[in-house]
Amino acid sequence: MTEKLISSQTEESDFESSSKTNDSVEKAMEDKKTEKAEEAKEAEKVKSSSNKLPVFLSVLALACSIYNLSLTRNLTGNNFGNPGQIGRDSNSANFTEGSIASIANAVSKSVVSIVTSTDQKSFFSNETTSQTAAGTGFILSNDGYVATNKHVVSGASKIGVILDDGTAYEDVELVGTDPLNDFAIIKINNVNNLSPVKLGDSKTTSAGQQVVAIGNALGAYQNSVTSGIISGKGRSLTATDSGRTQYETLSDMIQTDAAINGGNSGGPLVNAAGEVIGINTAYASQGNNVGFAIPISSVKGIIKNVLSGKGFERAVIGVRYINLTPTIAKEKNLSVTRGALIASSKNNKAIISGSAGDKAGLKENDIITAVNGTEIGSSGSLSSLIGEYSVGDTVKITVVRGGKTETLELTLAAYKQ
Repeated sequence: MTEKLISSQTEESDFESSSKTNDSVEKAMEDKKTEKAEEAKEAEKVKSSSNKLPVFLSVLALACSIYNLSLTRNLTGNNFGNPGQIGRDSNSANFTEGSIASIANAVSKSVVSIVTSTDQKSFFSNETTSQTAAGTGFILSNDGYVATNKHVVSGASKIGVILDDGTAYEDVELVGTDPLNDFAIIKINNVNNLSPVKLGDSKTTSAGQQVVAIGNALGAYQNSVTSGIISGKGRSLTATDSGRTQYETLSDMIQTDAAINGGNSGGPLVNAAGEVIGINTAYASQGNNVGFAIPISSVKGIIKNVLSGKGFERAVIGVRYINLTPTIAKEKNLSVTRGALIASSKNNKAIISGSAGDKAGLKENDIITAVNGTEIGSSGSLSSLIGEYSVGDTVKITVVRGGKTETLELTLAAYKQ
């Protein structure tokens, strides 16, 4: 089954660039661990005392029924529009008695198991064998678009999808993989009656917020449900497969203590309002309940592009940058402590020629502090905030240049290898 482990945590800066990434590297590996599957947590049952008035019990039962009906009706369907206004109040919600079960039941019908076959040539002969792996995904549209991790489907010769009710589909194709993140979209062909998830706003999430993770635990326990909290945001880490042969640097990740196991990769991390706020991607093999998810807002631009029929494309500014921290700001004697410092790297220019940033007049040593009024920092990195928009969208970026703040407007372009 597919899994991604954390070999070590890093504080490396991430760069938005046109350099080639390892998106073609096959990440699907057979899980060889003997670790137990995390059992789905049971929702607590409401205990009724025998000395309560019958009228009170009737009113309470009616109130619970109305709440569950309302909750179920509001947990499906994509939520696009102004990226700055999506689900701003939803992340302040907390689970109540019985709500984890209600949310799990409502969202699970939109969560799928993904089974892949990968052809591999024998090291000792020319014979080709097929290796099977498993992961998770969640439905984006009623006509079959499904989000998952890139490492779940990359390199697969065949992809199959199994719905929560056991319906299996073999006519599945890979739509595209994200060159800058562990994200992919696949499509189940010839369907039009699936139930999509509702996307939330990962920018407004906070440490301590309650969440639920749903996935195909260990590739054997379909739609297992675990709950926990967001332990931290903006994490950078180096992930590896179970054989420790392939490595990938991931940045701006959501950390959670909701159990994530091999096979959960690509499944949704859900808030108390039943909205997807993250894509479960990796877990630390050396720790207990240390998992990581990609913020959903960082891939909304790609999703919107695909669902509108414009293809799988990531919007970028076309600059290389360093994520500022108070320590880096002090070392460089900068006036701001948060933002994206445009900087060249070894053998690479800071501004990519002909890019959106180049056309807008961005310069090396500029510090981008906000995108359309959303500040870089706790809401996300520059790459994550730009990822909420699609190719062709026009955005306003706040820039500190020479100690002065100004606003530049630019039209986002597609990432190119």
